[in-house]
Amino acid sequence: MSMPVPLFAAVGTIHGCPINVIRRRNAYFKVSSSMDHHNLSKVKSNSLRVLEWDKLCHSVASFARTSLGRQATKAQLWSLDQTFQESLRLLQETNAAILMHNHDSFNLDLTSVDLALVESAIKHARRGLPLDANEAMALLSLLQFVEALQLSLKAAIKQDSDWYKQFMPLSEMITQLVVNRSIIKLIQQVIDEDGSVKDSASSALKKARDQVRTLERKLHQLMDKLIRNETKEAALMVASSVGGRWCISSGTDQPTGFKGLLLSSGSGSIIEPLAAVPLNDELQQARALVAKAEADVLLMVTEKIQMDLDDIEKSLRTAIQLDMIYARATYSLSYGGTYPNIFLPEDIDGPLMAEPYRSKDKTSQASNPKKEWIFYLPKAYHPLLLQQHREKLSTARKNVRSAAAEKKNAGREYGCERRGRNRSFILAKAGSVSKGLFSWFQVRALEEAPPVPVDFFISQKTRVLVITGPNTGGKTICLKTIGLAAMMAKSGLHVLSSESAKVPWFDCVFADIGDEQSLSQSLSTFSGHLKQISEIQSQSTRRSLVLLDEVGAGTNPLEGAALGMSLLESFARSGALLTIATTHHGELKTLKYSNDAFENACMEFDEENFKPTYKILWGVPGRSNAINIAERLGVPSSIVDNARELYGAASAEIDEVIMDMETYKQKFQELIKESRHYLTMSRGLHEKLLVSRRKLQDLGTQQRYKKMRELSEAAAVARSTLHKKLKMSCRVPI
Repeated sequence: MSMPVPLFAAVGTIHGCPINVIRRRNAYFKVSSSMDHHNLSKVKSNSLRVLEWDKLCHSVASFARTSLGRQATKAQLWSLDQTFQESLRLLQETNAAILMHNHDSFNLDLTSVDLALVESAIKHARRGLPLDANEAMALLSLLQFVEALQLSLKAAIKQDSDWYKQFMPLSEMITQLVVNRSIIKLIQQVIDEDGSVKDSASSALKKARDQVRTLERKLHQLMDKLIRNETKEAALMVASSVGGRWCISSGTDQPTGFKGLLLSSGSGSIIEPLAAVPLNDELQQARALVAKAEADVLLMVTEKIQMDLDDIEKSLRTAIQLDMIYARATYSLSYGGTYPNIFLPEDIDGPLMAEPYRSKDKTSQASNPKKEWIFYLPKAYHPLLLQQHREKLSTARKNVRSAAAEKKNAGREYGCERRGRNRSFILAKAGSVSKGLFSWFQVRALEEAPPVPVDFFISQKTRVLVITGPNTGGKTICLKTIGLAAMMAKSGLHVLSSESAKVPWFDCVFADIGDEQSLSQSLSTFSGHLKQISEIQSQSTRRSLVLLDEVGAGTNPLEGAALGMSLLESFARSGALLTIATTHHGELKTLKYSNDAFENACMEFDEENFKPTYKILWGVPGRSNAINIAERLGVPSSIVDNARELYGAASAEIDEVIMDMETYKQKFQELIKESRHYLTMSRGLHEKLLVSRRKLQDLGTQQRYKKMRELSEAAAVARSTLHKKLKMSCRVPI
């Protein structure tokens, strides 16, 4: 059965998605009668939901400046249907927008342009209907925006022709647009900035408006005269317009001294004087002439626009696309994102080839990470946690400022009050002080406890990564961070990590995460997880990323461990490009020692401070801390000792070995950090030595040139002196 063909709106498509489809939140899910396609969409949407991709889409879309731009950004991000080449282009667009932002001469902010009104104007013009003045002004703003962009680009290229390549593909996108200056001039000539048609737009309009003003002046004079003649009730009478006709409103129902038509009565009366009826009739006719003249002007503008409608449509589509790019760029700038070097594996069993886009901007160009890494993501942040921390910090700082203002106002009022009423102001001031202190401590706490970044260094030979560690240690956050980073890179977003980020291009990211906050009730059981994992295994390809949280949990530990080992071995053998799983089952840690495709990592736990550090220790299997935690929490020693005995001496010895490995790993990391510090210092000293050597060489060259110049000058003086003496000697007679 063939797919139904969607009816596209007249204004076309953005990145292959029709604008009318973009407006519907879930319209980008294509309907298909194929059960396989339905299952793929279901498992994919479940994965996106548990990874909270929709929240990130909403966050990025909030940086767009127009309603159509926000809708298009959400649709494009949520779809995740880009090819590798399309992902490269999206990243190039984002990087070019950042370069334009840093250039300071470009303005990609579309806040002043109402694209929805422009879309409405295009629809009206397509149907032959006249535009209203507001639509024409919105169209004018769009054309001026495009013209300003083109002028800025020409000025930058004139300054340095290399900017055209650096701004690609935006430079090509902008230069291809056509702006008809005559339309801009026409709209400016006939429509005022407030959205009204100017009197000078046509002689008929000016004549009709002059007639309206004359009639209104006559009616005002007539009403004033009639009200002044009413000596008793004059103070309660006022002239007003009712349905476009001038009348006299009275606060009483008493009879008046003039004849008229009673339009309403009750708590007061509204009367149209008979003397005003002919003038009101003429006023209505004059206003109709004004409306017709305005419609003629707008129709003339519409006919002019119809001649360039295709170019205007293209400008609208490009403006929406630029707003999407602007949203991605400003989000990346706001959160300190890094341009990711995405690459496409040639063959899962062969060598991997990176094909990242290289920016010429030194500030955004990442250095090449080592080739042995398939996933190189240093100091990566979870974007939603970082956003949440910033919002909390901003709110706390705002509360501090608010409390300070309240304290100041309370003190000012306290000084103005009498002594007998001091108590209430003292209480108010004390309340503002306590609120301010609480907010200040909250700010300090948030500043001292920012989100902890994690490092992901996954080697090329690794197919399955097993992460272990204590509860609330950050395992699930790590899964979400790496999943969101992969989808961000694919969607053209910068990843929130330090430089040198290297991310594979995944055709799909699948996830089964069992925290109650992300999983619906229907999938909260062991069978639900197993069904989800089974669908993931059937739908994943050799270019997919699979994230499994607490694999094998929710059932008998022995059976769960056996099932988990079997599942992970299956993924390693013929499953996804990369599978990352978290677990509490100790048996899964041993897979690394029998299969080179496996790698271990664990979440670090601070034994001294009795809390997790949220950092990853690579190559080290995690160990159980349950008995030690129970002991720290004050569980009776008899119970703890019995637990250790039941746990077994062998297991305890393994834990001691793991603890020693963790210690050595920490010392090793400290030594690496120290060596990097000294390496940085030595590089700095080496650069200084090179600079000093260049200066000495330059100084030596200058000194040689100076000596040569002095010798040359001295020789010239000597030659001149000798020449003079020879001439004098020749003149002396013999």
